[in-house]
Amino acid sequence: MLRAIVILLCAALVVALAWAITLLRGHLSFQLGSVSIDTSTPIALIALAVLFAALYVVVRLAGVLLRLPRGWRVWRRRRHRAQGDAAVTSALVALAAGDGRAAPRQAARARRLLGDTAQTLLLTAEAARLAEREPEAEAAFRALAARKDAAFLGLRGQFRLAMARQDFPAAAKLAGAAEAACPGGSWLRAERARLAVRTGDWTGALALADANAPKAALATAAANASSDPGAALKLAQLAWKADPGLVPAALAYATRLRAAGKERRALAVIRQSWARAPHPDLATFALARAGDPLQQYQAAQRLTGENPDHVESRLLLARAALTAGLTGEARRQAEGARAAGLDQRRLWLLLAEIEGDSDASRQALQHALVAEPDPIWRCTSCHATQATWQPVCPVCGTVGGLR
Repeated sequence: MLRAIVILLCAALVVALAWAITLLRGHLSFQLGSVSIDTSTPIALIALAVLFAALYVVVRLAGVLLRLPRGWRVWRRRRHRAQGDAAVTSALVALAAGDGRAAPRQAARARRLLGDTAQTLLLTAEAARLAEREPEAEAAFRALAARKDAAFLGLRGQFRLAMARQDFPAAAKLAGAAEAACPGGSWLRAERARLAVRTGDWTGALALADANAPKAALATAAANASSDPGAALKLAQLAWKADPGLVPAALAYATRLRAAGKERRALAVIRQSWARAPHPDLATFALARAGDPLQQYQAAQRLTGENPDHVESRLLLARAALTAGLTGEARRQAEGARAAGLDQRRLWLLLAEIEGDSDASRQALQHALVAEPDPIWRCTSCHATQATWQPVCPVCGTVGGLR
């Protein structure tokens, strides 16, 4: 209703204006050279209005024609942008789906439509990496690293490729450049720590370790690799304090204390670790300087004093007692270990040795053939077994996994 009223008012205004023009009096004469125009004022005003309208239309058409090339370029750019965005989306979907054929094709299309932007270069590199085209991925990451606004992305990609092909010197250089491009990144810190582990730089790995890292294993490895006795002692002490129950850490610390002439302190460390986690290697260290068999038995008693009922304590006392000629005590301790549920080959061999040449000894040897294997180092992640302790599981790569 309001719209109709507005239209009627405008129409009335136009009619009133036309009526007012027709009522104008006067005469207009115009001469240009041999051309002479003589007309009334209303007709002249109408002619001027028509001429103005025609000029307006001509000017607008000329403006449209002049803007047409630029408008065409803008339209094409917008169309390419829309198609490029669609190609980027398709490439991302292909990457997420692990489609090694579609991802490079869509990434190349996006790069052709949008140019070498940070997004298209990253898509091209990741798509090439998915398709196992390492040279293409390397070239795209290198181009990405040359950009100031996305250098870290390119360096990160190059670092991952270097780590994958185990080119550790190149990876170390790239890690340094990435640190300069984006200082303090948590991802980079973790990757640098992993690189340090892979290259055996245990001191560097320990320095880069976070709060959840197995610092005891790293510090033990660093101590064992150090050629400086003072630095090795400090690292071993750090390892033992971080985890007194880690046998290699205790042995590393005690070994360096003994080398420094601190025998009592070394044995105290071994006793404290035995109280937490008894292990035959600790016993070997503790009894190494004990002297004659009786003194060794007494040293075994001192070592096991805070954890006498553990099966390892009973086995140690049984072996030491047998060596000292205390057969009855050796039999009592060995039977105590068996009563505690131990059914390992070493126990039955010890019982056979205690019983001498008898039926009981032969029965123990028969049990040894079917008994459980003796304890070895086992990875807590992949459960692979190793004969000797290592800071990193050689099967799954877990740091501090062998226990």
